[in-house]
Amino acid sequence: MVEFDDVSKVFFKGTVPIQALGRLNLSVREGELLAVVGPSGCGKSTLLNMTAGLMKPGTGAIRYKGQAISGANTQVAYVTQKDNLLPWRSVEQNIRLPLEMGPHKRLSEAEKRERVARYIAMVGLKGFEKHYPKELSGGMRKRAQLARSLVYEPDTLLMDEPFGALDAQLKLMLQAELLKTWEGSGKTLIFVTHDLTEAISLADRVIVMSGRPGRIIAIADIRLPRPRDVFHIRFQPEFGDYFEELWAALKQDLASGEAAT
Repeated sequence: MVEFDDVSKVFFKGTVPIQALGRLNLSVREGELLAVVGPSGCGKSTLLNMTAGLMKPGTGAIRYKGQAISGANTQVAYVTQKDNLLPWRSVEQNIRLPLEMGPHKRLSEAEKRERVARYIAMVGLKGFEKHYPKELSGGMRKRAQLARSLVYEPDTLLMDEPFGALDAQLKLMLQAELLKTWEGSGKTLIFVTHDLTEAISLADRVIVMSGRPGRIIAIADIRLPRPRDVFHIRFQPEFGDYFEELWAALKQDLASGEAAT
C-alpha cells in the first residue's frame, strides 16, 4: 500500500542541517496494522507527514498504491496528536466536515446523514451528536476525531500518538475501540507510538526506529491471535517475548546514543 524507497529527510535550523531520517526502505502491506516505535525526534511523525503528502522527502520516493506522492494525499486520513475539532461545530457537524469538500460533496444529503450517524454509533457517541467539543471529555473528543477520519472511508489511516496524553484506563478503552473498528475493515493503519506495550497489543508488525537520524533497527511480526483483548493479551507468554526482543533493540540504541553524546 505504501512504499518508502531510500527515503531521507534533512531539516534546517537556520543554516544548520539536522538529519531527521537516514536512508529508509519500508513496504507497508495492504490491510496491515503497522506500529512505529522510537525515541523522540527519530522521524516517526515525519514518516506520517510524508505519507500524507504534507512534506516531501529529501531523497528517495514514497509511493502510495504504486504512484509517487507528489502533493496532498487525499486517499489517507490523518489522526494527529491534537484532536483539532472545530469548537463552533457540534460533534455531528465536525464528523460531517470531510463530506463537505472534495469528491464527497457529490454524495446525496441522505447518504451524508447515514454515514455520519453510522460512524457516530461506531465510536460510541450516539446521544452526543449536538454536543460541542467543550462539552466532551478528552476521550470523547478522540472518538469524534476518529469518526471524522473514518467517515469518508479512506483506504489508509495514519495515527500519530493519538492516545499518548490519556490516562491508562481511557487509553485501554480507546485501543479496544480502535481494534474493533479496524479488524475486518481491510484498511491499512500506520500507528506511531512511544509505547511498546501499545504497539505489540495493536499491531500485525512493529518497527523500531533508532535515534536521529532515524533508521529501522528492528522489525517484529506480531503473531498474536485476533480478535485481541488489549488488556489480557499482555499476559500471554509470547507477548513478553516480543517485548524483550523490541526493547533490547531500543535499549541498545538509546545506550549508544548516550555514549555518543
